[in-house]
Amino acid sequence: MPRRSSPESLEELLGELPDELRRQAFTHASWVEHRAESYERLAFLGDVILSLAVSTHLFPRFERYGAGRLTKVRAQAVSGPSCARVARALGVPDELRAAAPEGTTGRSAEMLVESERVLASVCEAIIGAAYLAFGFDRTAPAVVESFAREIRDALEHPVDYKSVLQERLARRAEVVAYRTVSEEGPAHDRRFIAVAEVAGQELGRGEGKTKKGAEQEAASQALDTMEQEATG
Repeated sequence: MPRRSSPESLEELLGELPDELRRQAFTHASWVEHRAESYERLAFLGDVILSLAVSTHLFPRFERYGAGRLTKVRAQAVSGPSCARVARALGVPDELRAAAPEGTTGRSAEMLVESERVLASVCEAIIGAAYLAFGFDRTAPAVVESFAREIRDALEHPVDYKSVLQERLARRAEVVAYRTVSEEGPAHDRRFIAVAEVAGQELGRGEGKTKKGAEQEAASQALDTMEQEATG
């Protein structure tokens, strides 16, 4: 077989999915009697595969990046908004409309396609389905190809760490609070120290010339702490 000039994309793998996996990837929980028949289980798996695929792509290419910076790039590249944008590029809204059962008492397709969270979950479900059907070695390059723009944007235009932290915590139904614990120096050279707390526990501490700067650094440190907890 002739070698491909470019990697496969998720769109191509989606077109080859077995019917049962494809149907499940576009099935909302309110459309079936048992939640296990919806896209939720596939999304659970796809979330892990997406993270691993992007991590595997980034790791050898940015040798000077520490774990914290790699974590922040990956978090932005695989965020909910990123997954939703990829979902739209894959035609997920139209697929959901086509998959919606007639006369359903569950959520309508039009309601679902307006939900960023739903689109992101379906995107992850497609990745999970592709992994089950084709394995990691074939799915990972397709994920990187389809998320190439998101990865590039994360590298070139990083979002603020507070937004990344907020989204990471939202997945765990948690919220972060920032508290300024110290103000030092004269008015023209003020230094602030802030802490990022979750449920009263300090996750990160940062210093900056402004309160916002200190909070950004605290959020950055909190992301590092979460990564260490996840891998430790």
